[in-house]
Amino acid sequence: MNHLRSPYIPSSSLITYRYLLSYACSFASTGNRLHNHACALSTEYREAFALFDKRGTGQVPRESLGELLRSLGQNPTQAEVQQLEQNIGGSTFGYDDFLNVLNRPDGWKPAGTADEFIKGFQVFDKSGNGFIGAGELRYVLTQLGEKMSDEEVDELLKGFPVQ
Repeated sequence: MNHLRSPYIPSSSLITYRYLLSYACSFASTGNRLHNHACALSTEYREAFALFDKRGTGQVPRESLGELLRSLGQNPTQAEVQQLEQNIGGSTFGYDDFLNVLNRPDGWKPAGTADEFIKGFQVFDKSGNGFIGAGELRYVLTQLGEKMSDEEVDELLKGFPVQ
């Protein structure tokens, strides 16, 4: 069996597949499925980064990191975003720093399935009819877990039909 060997990477090291895909995008032939997938991911990352690079300097403000990660389907908590921002250090970060954040251990966390969200809200559905009171929902969202501001809850509730 052939193994990828590199004088720069010890064989006992773990390599994130996102880096592998980026690497494959650089070197694989265009007919290769891995190449096509890698290029699609690389393009998605670059496009998202470019949207947040409003001045075209190759740098994104550190405080945009959480929103940038969420635009790519990640679901970091506010505490995780604060920790990542501290790790970046400066007031801005470049694309390579962004790739390091994307490829951090435990970096991609699924947001949860619809069934998981429903089960979570069933705890607050006292009558078992599939509804939760707007006041109780506001309390849950502003007081428990990853707290939202009243303004964020107001914005969220604008899209809900009320009975």
